[in-house]
Amino acid sequence: MALPLPEAVIALVSNHWYDAAASMLAQRSAAPLPGDDCALIDEAGRMATAAKRVLDLDAEDFGTIAAGFEQPWAVALANARFPLEPREPNRGALGSLVPLYELMLEVVQLRSARQESLQVVVTAHLIGEYLGHLAWEGTLGHAGDPARMRASTDGRWGSDDPACPHTSAQRATAKRSLNACDGDVPGYTAYLDRFHSRLGDALSVCAMNHASIAAGDRPDVGETCADPCGFALRPPLEHRRHLDARVRLARIYQDSPIVALRHHAPVGHFFGVPSVAEISDAWLRTWDKLTQQWPDGCNPLLAPDAPRVAVEDEALPGLSALVSAVAQRPLGPGHVIRDIGADAIALLDDPRHR
Repeated sequence: MALPLPEAVIALVSNHWYDAAASMLAQRSAAPLPGDDCALIDEAGRMATAAKRVLDLDAEDFGTIAAGFEQPWAVALANARFPLEPREPNRGALGSLVPLYELMLEVVQLRSARQESLQVVVTAHLIGEYLGHLAWEGTLGHAGDPARMRASTDGRWGSDDPACPHTSAQRATAKRSLNACDGDVPGYTAYLDRFHSRLGDALSVCAMNHASIAAGDRPDVGETCADPCGFALRPPLEHRRHLDARVRLARIYQDSPIVALRHHAPVGHFFGVPSVAEISDAWLRTWDKLTQQWPDGCNPLLAPDAPRVAVEDEALPGLSALVSAVAQRPLGPGHVIRDIGADAIALLDDPRHR
């Protein structure tokens, strides 16, 4: 005997199958049975659809999704979005990446619970793309917001000065970051689509400068700067050394086996979808790289005072610890998606609607 609609949907949402729940509710809404509360079914369907879109990390539409609801989780979701217009007051993930990282860590957990190995790898890759921005957030006072980059930088940043060690791609990114919010929406959108994810890479070169760290003290993870600009030297030396360490840790992750697994797992062609065993092996090798002590003993992940977050049954054990070390603050999986699901269940889990 089939479960009544509320019980079936509750079972799906409780196990994070928001897409299936939304589909079931949409079908029932289109062909209601006598006694159905159509308004309740429609509202639960809206929530299940919202949870599905957030699980898909449809960040471009987070603001639109959040605007359709008044629950507390809508505020957290709006703070995780990238603004759609260059001069919006709420800077979202351009102001701080903390809400977005909490959301991404939650997505890793839920994708793992759904046994969607490819999506776990895709999200782990996304986490790496913005780690450089996250490392710099405490120093800049924002997460690389192009509306504030002109005030936050100086010297050769965004110039064509050959003394700057930036590659051509990094120079283009730095230059675009200075004026992306000065023009129209298409120009700003093009910056977000093509350049913003590279900004952390450009900033990382500035953090790894010779005035802060001596050669050989820490892992060689890429280009460094021999003649840093003023903005890179403005913080006290101890702050700069911490920033350098967190940037290097981010780069080690970006060049790790778990991120490389994404590049070997293209969609299509029938082959390349990673198995649970392959993900586990890649993560173990990644964790081994991340937790090797450095010549100067300053790996921030191993520091006695490193920020810690207890995550029960973490899909990739230690991932939250890594993000916390880079951010220099405790960060773990959020609960936006689960809160949406809980609200949908609360609508349906009422004897009057059974």
